[in-house]
This record gives sequence, C-alpha cells and structure tokens, in this order.
Amino acid sequence: MAADDRRLDVLVVGAGLSGLYLLWLLRRRGLAVEVVDKAPSVGGTWWWNRYPGLRCDVESMTFSYSWDADLEQEWSWPERYSKQSEILRYLRHVAERHDLMRDIRLETEVTAAAWDPADEAWHVETSRGPRSARFLVMATGCLSVPNLVAFEGLGDFRGDWHHTAFWPEDGVDLTGQRVAVVGTGSSAIGAIPEIARQAAHLTVFQRTANFSIPAWNAPISPAQEADRKARYPETRALARTGATGDIWPLAPGKARDLTPEEREAELERRWHQGSFSFLSAFADMTTDPEANRIAVDFVHRKIKAIVKDPATAELLCPKDHPLGTKRLCVDHGYYETFNRPNVDLVDVSAAPIERITADGIVAHGTEHPVDVIVFATGFDGMTGALMAVDIEGRDGRRLRDEWAEGPHSYLGLMVHGYPNLFTLTGPGSPSVLANMMTTIEHHAELCDQAIGHCTDLGATTLEPTAEAQAAWDEEVQRAAYATLYPQAASWYMGANIPGKPRVFLPYIGGVGTYIRTCDAVVAEGWRGFELSGPPALQRR
Repeated sequence: MAADDRRLDVLVVGAGLSGLYLLWLLRRRGLAVEVVDKAPSVGGTWWWNRYPGLRCDVESMTFSYSWDADLEQEWSWPERYSKQSEILRYLRHVAERHDLMRDIRLETEVTAAAWDPADEAWHVETSRGPRSARFLVMATGCLSVPNLVAFEGLGDFRGDWHHTAFWPEDGVDLTGQRVAVVGTGSSAIGAIPEIARQAAHLTVFQRTANFSIPAWNAPISPAQEADRKARYPETRALARTGATGDIWPLAPGKARDLTPEEREAELERRWHQGSFSFLSAFADMTTDPEANRIAVDFVHRKIKAIVKDPATAELLCPKDHPLGTKRLCVDHGYYETFNRPNVDLVDVSAAPIERITADGIVAHGTEHPVDVIVFATGFDGMTGALMAVDIEGRDGRRLRDEWAEGPHSYLGLMVHGYPNLFTLTGPGSPSVLANMMTTIEHHAELCDQAIGHCTDLGATTLEPTAEAQAAWDEEVQRAAYATLYPQAASWYMGANIPGKPRVFLPYIGGVGTYIRTCDAVVAEGWRGFELSGPPALQRR
C-alpha cells in the first residue's frame, strides 16, 4: 500500500475492541477515519494472545458489545467463559457485519507522532508511510507490550522457546516434550493445565504465588441464554453503575458486621460462583486488612484441600500481598494440575533462575532439563504501548520524557500539552480494574463525544488544562492509597518492569463513580478542558 497523503479527521491506532467500536461511532459523524494496526488481523489482544488454555476471565455474555442490539440476540456464546478463538471469531464478525474493514489498514505499525501547531494536526510515521490527522486516538490496549526478561544463556538454549504473548498462529505441538513454564500470573495459570495435559513433563518456575479462583466453566444452556438475552438492557445498565463494570451481586456487608458463620458461608458461596465475584464477598475486602486476612485464610484452606502434596500446596499459597491487590486470576483446574505425576513446581522466590543452558534451566544450582521453554512473564502494563511510540506534543515535549516518573493525564483520556490526542483506557482510567468491555465502550463513547464537541463548535483543538490534570493525578493516587492495593508489588504499580516508577496506574474509585464524574465534566461544558479555534470560543 502506498503512502496516503489524504488528511484524515481521525487516525485510530489499534483495531481491537476499542478501535472497532470507535470507528463505528465516528463514522456516524461523517468524519474521515482510519484505523491502523500492526497485526495482520483485527482483534487486538485477542489476536496476539493465543496460548493454550486462553479464555476470557469475564463471562461471555458480559464480555460482548452492547451497542448492537440485534447482534446481542443473534450471537450465541457456547460457554460461560469463551476461548480466545471464539472471541476472535466474534470480533471478525463485527468488523464484517458493519463493513469496518474498508477503513482499517492492517500490518501497519505506528512508530512516531508529532503535533504540528501550524497545521493543527498530528503527523504520524508508520511502517507504510506518513499519515496526517486532526485527531489521534491511541487505542493500543493496556496489556499489549510483553515483558521480555533477558535471562542469561537464552541464546545457548538448543530447544524452542515461546512467550505466551507471541504464541505461533499455527500452535505448538508439546506432545511428549519436557516443558518449562516461567511465571505464574494470569497467562501461566491459564496455560499450565492445558500444557500439562500435552507434555511428557512440565516444570513450573514460580517467583510469586498468585491468588486464583475457579471459573467453573460450563456450556451455556438454551434456557440460560434466553434468560440473559431477555435481561440485556437491565444487565448492561447495571454494569455501568457498579464498581467493577460487571454484574456480580453486591456484598452483604463489611466483614466485621458479619458473624464468623456468615463470613464463611458468603466466601463459600462466592467460591462456587467463581471468578471476580469473590472480591465482592465483603464490602471492605480490599480496604480492611482484617477482612482481607479472613478471605486469604479461606483461599489458603481451599488450596491445601485441593493440592495433595503439603509442601507444594504451601508454595502455592500467596503470602506476600493481600488478596485482590494483584490481578485476581480465574482458572480452569490450575491447582488440581499440581496433583499430576508429570508436574513439578520450582520455587524461585528467594533465589531467582540463575541461567539457561543449552539443555535446560538452572535454579538453586540444579539444572532442570527441558525441550521447550514457555515464558509467561507478563506485560508492561498500561503505559508500555503508549511509550513505545515516540509521541511529541507542543513545544517539542515528549511523552516518554514527561512520563519518566509516572504517567499524567486527565480522566485517563487526554494529556496536557498534547492537543487532540486521546489515550483510550489509558492510565488514570478504571480499565484493567474492571470488565474491560464496559470501560472500553464508555471511553470510546467519551472520545466520540469530545471529538463531536470540537467539530460541532468549529474548534480546532481540545486539551486538558494543567490544573485539571494535576487534580486528577492526585485523585487517582488518593483513591489507590485508601485501599490495600499499593501494598502489592504488582503491575498495577509498575513493579514488574525494572526501572519503571512505582505509581498506581489505574483509577480505583469504581466504574460507576468514574462514569458519573465524566458525565459531570461533560454537563459542565467539558470542565477542565480548553478549546481553541474561533475567537468566540472561551476556556472551558
């Protein structure tokens, strides 16, 4: 494809969940919009990630678009928690159904973007030539830049190695192989049970034990499907009013207000409900250390009841962070996998992996022979994809430099000094602390409203004020430190990336609170933003 010199109204980077919806929204305004993505397919994270066992950790009928009522009724999700392949099929269908592909340019990587004050536009460098657009929207995802740990000796390894975020499209045959999985976060917890069923032997290297709650996945019956489809308007509205963007029932009260028997019964009920419902067992689960300890003790007992070897069970019990303060994992037989005779757990918390040799991995002075290594070492969360692009704003300022000590934004949506630049589900928004489908849809709609506000008024630029941004940055940290979350060395804090500043990245005040805040901002004439253009426009 030759470089296109056509001036766009909006260039969207990323053809995942948010990019597809935003394209649909902006088209209705009659704007010239283009979406670019470096992948060869739409789907975003659901194209890049395809490791064995990958499923969404939010229920299928909640993790689906709400903006196409006919599609809601027509599409049938086969299971409570969908496989990656089913979600990708769904997103490709959406793109085809709404003829979105004609405005999407795949295999096009954005490397740099610079604001031109004379042209009042973003000039963007891509692998397929330059582009120019009045508005630039970074819909690049919160978990899209893998954390590739530089292990000593990896180049000497004679076997194959893979990262869960770059799994080959045609799969990997692990039958009869000796496999190592490095990491025990969400990706590993999803992959380990499936890999164990294929491999001759699996060795899991664990630095940090993580809390995981069973999904209890099962086929969706016709009756369940019909009931949920009949209640879509109700459940979609409910998802936008609560804290998590989901529809789990609210907690019955604070732990201290319940008897020990009531607490145990509620935890048991939530365990068998599965998934993130567990975090709503008590209203003070993530704010009161004693309430959290009660839940931790319960999960520890569950782990020890499932895992037969006491020493292995003890290693699998997280002890270095409160429950929920690292992203809770949702599993499909994870703990049961360690009862298999072909699975070993190696603890590398006190002494990390020393090196990789031609034939295996050395830890604690012992070489573990393996044929294949699977790295499940996570992502550079929330800021990684934004800082991977060289973004230059007003007066030569660079986002990489200004975010060197931590990100700054207003509502997680825009950044002072970078006019007409939007960061969908960016740092400072609820995003990863909630059902991403709910937060993505809301942010895409907010972005669409902002662009519509500019075009309707004839304004040329929209930008948050420095004061509004500073106040929101303060609110994001205030909300975080009112909870137990900062006690964990999590990727929410940037702790998994060497040298990354320890700043709490998402907004933890709740999806409902956040949406009401944004609604008030819009109702008050886009409070905290300033417009430029015709002389009649005044600072908002």
